[in-house]
Amino acid sequence: MSKTKKIMVAVDFSEYSPKIAGYAGRLAEDLGAELIFVNVINQRDIDMVKQVTMYTDKISVKDYINGLIDDRNEQMQRLLKETSCNQIPNRFLIKKGVPFIKLVETAKEEKVDMVVMGTKGRGNIAGILFGSQAEKMFRHCPVPLLSIRERD
Repeated sequence: MSKTKKIMVAVDFSEYSPKIAGYAGRLAEDLGAELIFVNVINQRDIDMVKQVTMYTDKISVKDYINGLIDDRNEQMQRLLKETSCNQIPNRFLIKKGVPFIKLVETAKEEKVDMVVMGTKGRGNIAGILFGSQAEKMFRHCPVPLLSIRERD
């Protein structure tokens, strides 16, 4: 088994994100690893905004995405500070697409040694009908995946 040098952390800024980030931060600190936080702007939401733009000019897809990026960068800075992960080497990436696909692709691109994510997040009825992003990650993740349960 090789040394763990890069840990990817999937964050959706749900109520569970501080616990997930905190656990990943302690693990990275113990192992001397870098943290790569990844957030995905869901393609389903982008497609919905594209549909809305056909009926109004009050919003554009570009403005929507830029607003989300600004908001998520601010949320990430708060999360890093709240969990003391800002004391550990880290990067934050924002991707656009189907969440589990982008997470798997990013794990491969970044050559991470492990992925840390929650078992729950911002799920909705689509998660019940089609399976959660976490469940899909368990089936397709190319590296070990550590799930952090929402319970204490």
